[in-house]
Amino acid sequence: MRPAIVLALLIAGATPAPAQAPPPYTPGPLNITMPADWATRFLNYSSIDNEQRKIVRRFYVNPEALAAATPGAPLPSGTMIVMADHRARLDAQGNPLRDLRGRFMYEPTPFLLSVQEKRDGWGEGYPADIRNGNWEYARFNPDLSRQAGMDTAGSMRPCFTCHLGVRPQQDFAFDFWDYVNRPR
Repeated sequence: MRPAIVLALLIAGATPAPAQAPPPYTPGPLNITMPADWATRFLNYSSIDNEQRKIVRRFYVNPEALAAATPGAPLPSGTMIVMADHRARLDAQGNPLRDLRGRFMYEPTPFLLSVQEKRDGWGEGYPADIRNGNWEYARFNPDLSRQAGMDTAGSMRPCFTCHLGVRPQQDFAFDFWDYVNRPR
């Protein structure tokens, strides 16, 4: 604080308030806050058509993480990956409609947003059988409210188990790790 401001506060009989420490880390999806501007600010780096479920999964990453990511290295703290599930548009027989490239056409609004976010110090407090480094997971509705019943660390166990079982050497990330490490 500037000396003149401190002097003025002391003369007035006030003392500057100490900086508030962040709340202690508690494992669980409530650590993740979905940015309101994610759909316009985040970058779509991959899309996958799921034939069995008749959905399109579109993957997004925050631009800061993309800029800081280095091939072969763990993904940077602050990485936020969004998996937006969209329903495929269907014909009269219930088959997905396809564009000229053969890809599913999909409804513009996702019906589910699954998020994976990495921050230094996150992950502490999880048992070794599910800990995914410093990653947390959360699920949101299209209006960015939390999906009902998905607000505890236990509710996210399937996310931890899937990523732990398949991708520990790729920093527990699927498509974004592959995207960063793809030859250009």
